[in-house]
Amino acid sequence: MHIIIDGYNLIRQSPSLSRLERISLEEGRKGLIRRLSAYRKLRGNRITVVFDGWIDGASRETRLKEGGLQIVYSRRGEQADEVIKRMSRKRGEEIVVVTSDRDVADAAVRSGNVALASAVFEMRMALDEIAPAGQDDFFPDEQDDSESGRNSATKKRGPSRKPSKRERQARRVLKKL
Repeated sequence: MHIIIDGYNLIRQSPSLSRLERISLEEGRKGLIRRLSAYRKLRGNRITVVFDGWIDGASRETRLKEGGLQIVYSRRGEQADEVIKRMSRKRGEEIVVVTSDRDVADAAVRSGNVALASAVFEMRMALDEIAPAGQDDFFPDEQDDSESGRNSATKKRGPSRKPSKRERQARRVLKKL
């Protein structure tokens, strides 16, 4: 699985990382990279963090490796959102886009991928910091009849409650996080 993260978006959605960003933008980035590196070691997922470089960045897109993460700075004149959209259109692997930007999330979903809000991913990382063994109950399955106390012999009425194909795909991918 490949996790593509809107770097500044996640920093600003996280209380601890936004505190570091108030010290300096560089401190916020370093804090995010440290946390993501620890998360990658636990989970083993491929992670790419995309930062804006469009105002004062280089004339070319810059790619670095740090802590097992791929870090991308967009080129001058291009926002990180465009880089993330372009990366999420690639085929061949499961992609999860972490952003709270609706336009970017919609583009990822249209490409057949899963979009995850930055605050939800932040919560997932926090859970792994507390209990690194992994919680499968973070994204629980729907309860079956025996757990809900219903008698399975009774006839069900009403429309089917089966989630859509897109929702089932999102649940399957999110369990792997």
